[in-house]
Amino acid sequence: MKFVNINGHTLHYNFIPCASNESDTTFLFINSLGTDFRIWNEVAESLMQYGDILLLDNRGHGLSSIVEGTATLDDFADDAEALLKHLSIKKCIPVGLSVGGMIAQILAGRTPSKFPKLVLCDTRHKIGNAQIWNDRIASVNEKGLASISDGVMERWFSKSFHATHPEKVAGYKNMLERTPAIGYIQAVVAIRDGDLTETAKQIKIPTLCIVGSEDKSTSPEEVKNLSDLIAGSRFEIIQGSGHIPCVDNPELLSKLIIDFIK
Repeated sequence: MKFVNINGHTLHYNFIPCASNESDTTFLFINSLGTDFRIWNEVAESLMQYGDILLLDNRGHGLSSIVEGTATLDDFADDAEALLKHLSIKKCIPVGLSVGGMIAQILAGRTPSKFPKLVLCDTRHKIGNAQIWNDRIASVNEKGLASISDGVMERWFSKSFHATHPEKVAGYKNMLERTPAIGYIQAVVAIRDGDLTETAKQIKIPTLCIVGSEDKSTSPEEVKNLSDLIAGSRFEIIQGSGHIPCVDNPELLSKLIIDFIK
């Protein structure tokens, strides 16, 4: 486990050098709401032959600190940017899922020269609406994350995945419920108030937008809307996957990313 002090708070991350030692590519994996970087384990293992792997727990998630005053998506992007600077990584390919994809869009918008390509999974320029997120905040404040976890699992994973891998669903439910409520709510507020429509329109780097066909959080139609905003982007649907294809179909997600970077 690796930790670094970023602007007075602790970030948990992991850096895995490329297995072949023949690549100058680094993949920066940015996880979704209510998860930590373990969701990327199988994809990271597949991509180790193609570049260095950098994973981080977003602030308020996993082993990273809860940071008082966190309010916007830019706060999360600041952490990722500072980590890249700390590790002297001048160029990388962000791979962001859900809110991680929103953070990745911000990074690409800030300094496109640092990011030769961009991978956006199950995300949008604007996710949900104020009512949805305010109801979520109220539930978590009143009853804790366990009060919403069953519903979240229905959005994260397809019915077939629930039937064939109940033990994995249970494990990821544990991951969600053990996320600090404060950290979770801070991220929800950032998503609720974030609108990256103009940011997405300005992205000019090669971009791959991916979505699970059974995603109930960011539907294929919604992710296609994001792809349409990004000039020249490529859009792919993973059949049978839910909101977290890095868990329910890591092989196909990895193949799409590898084909894209090649």
